[in-house]
Amino acid sequence: MLSVLITGANGFVGRVLCEKMVTDGWQVRGTVRSAKQVASVPIGVQAVKIESIAADTDWSDALAGVDAVVHLAARVHVMNDTASDPLSAFRQINVAGTERLARMAATHGVKRFVYISSVKVNGERCEKPFTEHNIPAPQDPYGVSKWEAEQVLHKVDKDIGLEVVILRPPLVYGPGVKANFLSLLKLVDRAIPLPLSSITNLRSFIYVGNLVDAIITCISHPKAAGQTYLVSDGEDVSTPELIRRVAVALGRPGRLFPFPPSLMRFAGKLFGKSDAVERLVSSLTIDSSKIQRELEWKPPYTMEQGLRETTVWYRKSMNVETLIM
Repeated sequence: MLSVLITGANGFVGRVLCEKMVTDGWQVRGTVRSAKQVASVPIGVQAVKIESIAADTDWSDALAGVDAVVHLAARVHVMNDTASDPLSAFRQINVAGTERLARMAATHGVKRFVYISSVKVNGERCEKPFTEHNIPAPQDPYGVSKWEAEQVLHKVDKDIGLEVVILRPPLVYGPGVKANFLSLLKLVDRAIPLPLSSITNLRSFIYVGNLVDAIITCISHPKAAGQTYLVSDGEDVSTPELIRRVAVALGRPGRLFPFPPSLMRFAGKLFGKSDAVERLVSSLTIDSSKIQRELEWKPPYTMEQGLRETTVWYRKSMNVETLIM
């Protein structure tokens, strides 16, 4: 039975990955940041406390006897970063911390290291679908740190021979999702009219169940070693189409009305919300043909299935919040 270490085991993707791998018979060890979080990891996962990820973190206990590592834990992208030097803060965890983990993994006999990067390495918007051949063009400190982490991992691969696999997903949704996607669910559920019907963009997304399946494929497939893959649901939708699909899944009316995207961009600049507006009006799509071709991977869930599972979770979580209040 193979053993895997999953960093960020109690996170949005980490919990789903842990549950799936335990069900599939893997020996799963997962890292959490505090003793209080130990209880939040799925049943069957051996929790290990790693308080911080940096260039001097001691991963020895977590790595003992492990065959593979899936590195999910990171300093994540936030809309209003309060750090005085965000890039430096991202580099400390996402670059130096990742290199430290990879080098210690190699010395502990780990064979494969799967790193969850981000499509932000490619850029923020595109006219044609992004591929693995595009020249990286990260636009913010988070994206820059992810790209630099990929580069140090390739160096570790070259120096020591650790089998590194990199996955670049777009926005991930599913039960437990937070931030912008959760905000969208709440807006649609309230049937608030949204000025978005004039938008004609296309965006790629990935359901957490599809991402987890891709991760597990990359852990075990011999052809994945040394490769970088972009992954998505394979169904690109416009912003208004996504809202309509979410509305159907929620059983709510999708209320949209026209408003010129050019004026939305102008308003975004006026109120310092340009990045948020661009995510609504611009296109960002992914070509996942490489992983499908080389690893014979296909998303096991459709977007319709993913949205349905997400909205079922949302309804349950809202009911729990109402009871608590």
